[in-house]
Amino acid sequence: MTIKQTYLSDLAPGDLVADLFAVTAAQRREAKNGRYWQITLMDKTGQMEARIWAPTSLSVADIPRGAIAKVEGAVTSYNGQAQINITTFRLVDPASVDLADFMAVSATPAAELLAQVEALLESGLTYAPWRTLCAMVLTDPEIRTALIQAPGAKKVHHAYVGGLLEHTLAVMRLTQSIAALYPEADQEILLVATLFHDLGKAFEISAGLDREYTDAGRLIGHLVLGMEILDRFLAQVPELPEGLALHLRHLVVSHHGQPEFGTPREPMTVEAFILHFADNLDAKIATTRAALAGCPPLSWSERIPALGRAVFEPLRTPRPASAATAPANDTAQA
Repeated sequence: MTIKQTYLSDLAPGDLVADLFAVTAAQRREAKNGRYWQITLMDKTGQMEARIWAPTSLSVADIPRGAIAKVEGAVTSYNGQAQINITTFRLVDPASVDLADFMAVSATPAAELLAQVEALLESGLTYAPWRTLCAMVLTDPEIRTALIQAPGAKKVHHAYVGGLLEHTLAVMRLTQSIAALYPEADQEILLVATLFHDLGKAFEISAGLDREYTDAGRLIGHLVLGMEILDRFLAQVPELPEGLALHLRHLVVSHHGQPEFGTPREPMTVEAFILHFADNLDAKIATTRAALAGCPPLSWSERIPALGRAVFEPLRTPRPASAATAPANDTAQA
């Protein structure tokens, strides 16, 4: 087995590189000096853009998504971002490498995140039909496997193995904290709705190295896929009152908040507003944290398309020594 020694997070402009990377995207393009390849490389520490220029590009006939390649070249800076100019490119047999080296993962193992989700449901749900519904979903072998492998998105936020569970757990905690401020809020239905709100993503995006949209993901999307799963399990809990089932379905179908974000219905209950804003908050914070990773205080990121702006790493109030050395949040992004 070939041992990987250099990771993308170690590289900076001016470095020379000769190691193995996964290819998550590859397009053949035209430039004044001939055809070139525009590719995205990935390993467990993140992604980086790369280019294979002519004449080297002319000898590369095809680059399949999810391929593993031996790459040699130099790291440069383009528009403020590190980029590899590749001088040698050779595909290698995936069986000859440890695929774990090439897949970005949550800082907390996905199995542990799932255990934390289950513990929160166990402590937070007292209503028997809710407990039955959640237990049925989380003991379904296909769903359980998909959840553990699923990223939270293709590129924007939580885009790594375990990302969907990390996001789900964070939104569960947010909804409970917000709902505690409003006596009328139904904290239990919020826990259940959060479990289901992005469950369709486990089947919308493939869990392999290429992390591509599945056919169902492209044709239907995670919102509809999630509603299909929810309805399938709701049919198996006949003791749940129709009014509660209807409200749960509204929470899931409206969690995107606005029509321009793909929601068929806007939030119309207290709980629906809570879920929408908790979901949006966690996604925005995760996107911002990823954009600012490695940025020193008082510096800006590049413009982030998903946010429509650049973001800023401020100078923050010094913490007492005891707080500064406290353990980090157990769902911190890798």
